[in-house]
Amino acid sequence: MFNKKTVKDFEVKGKRVFVRVDFNVPVKDGVVGDDTRIRAAIPTIQYLIDHGAAVLLASHFGRPKGGPDPKYSLKPVADHLSKLLGKPVGFSEDCIGPVAEDAAKALKPGDVLVLENTRFHPEEEKNGQEMSKGLAALADLYVNDAFGSAHRAHASTAGIAAYLPAAAGFLLEKEILYLGQAIDDPKRPFVAILGGAKISDKIGVIKNLIAKADSILIGGGMANTFFKAQGYPVADSLVEDEALETARELLGEGKSKLRLPVDVVIANRFEPDAESKLISAGPVAEGWRILDIGPETVAAYSKVISGAGTVVWNGPMGVFEFPKFAEGTFGVAKAVATSKAISVIGGGESVAAINQSGLAGKITHISTGGGASLEMLEGITLPGLAALADR
Repeated sequence: MFNKKTVKDFEVKGKRVFVRVDFNVPVKDGVVGDDTRIRAAIPTIQYLIDHGAAVLLASHFGRPKGGPDPKYSLKPVADHLSKLLGKPVGFSEDCIGPVAEDAAKALKPGDVLVLENTRFHPEEEKNGQEMSKGLAALADLYVNDAFGSAHRAHASTAGIAAYLPAAAGFLLEKEILYLGQAIDDPKRPFVAILGGAKISDKIGVIKNLIAKADSILIGGGMANTFFKAQGYPVADSLVEDEALETARELLGEGKSKLRLPVDVVIANRFEPDAESKLISAGPVAEGWRILDIGPETVAAYSKVISGAGTVVWNGPMGVFEFPKFAEGTFGVAKAVATSKAISVIGGGESVAAINQSGLAGKITHISTGGGASLEMLEGITLPGLAALADR
């Protein structure tokens, strides 16, 4: 159950609506690459246009160093959005102050304006009060539709909500509903798949899921740290030595729930064309490194996934960027896509992998937020969500 007010709970006709979106997308030579996050915001934008609101869109973009930088301008994103909406989209060269205020005042119902990168002002990331007030001065209503930034307490994601009526957009609502239900009220068995490079990024997640999930399937570089914690030499494999004690604790807490790979693919170099071989999980010979899970592991994990009611996946099973070491990740992706489970995938690399596999259309929900989805899996309240008005 979603207990925050949404854009539908407010009369928006004739109002200026400030929408925090997540337009932090890849741009090269002024051209947007992957526009998934932009498309994800369109239902909220279109609803506001159709209901007679003037729409102001704000986002961060990249990591500018404390001031304006043409490299991090949102102008190419505004141009791309114009094509997606099939109508002109205005652009303001600042997100607060006279330039933004004049552009906002000139808007008519149905108009759309993209504001320049919020991170051109250092006060954004400090959640500065003056920045929050400056943003709020542009509009009559605040809508947060930036799930990918909802775990940050910044001026445009949280601070502004103290000065305007504040609601959730459709994307934020959808993300919280799917991820929230998966964690708090899952259809069982509840299976979590965790991969990626580091255990340290996911200690809180694993601890929370040990209490809630029925099975936790481990892959990726983090599996190597678990192997070493069990006493296996892993040679040149990626390992977090500082997390070995934590790994031992998690293995103790997880006992019957945590499952590690039973076979792995090793390589003699970290290269796409490296020599490779399949071995049973255990000691790795000097000069070799683990780069993927093996077919027996894929089969074992697939069996668990096929009987699941809910599957949540964050992090790839191997170095899927190299085709030779992508079979584990794609094998698990196929198992998730063909299962009858409610499936939720979060985290940039997992999403990239499912898109590469061509199976994205068979996933119940693909999350637009990496850090935000991880914090939800950990059971942390997101500042950008907490700031919104309750129903």
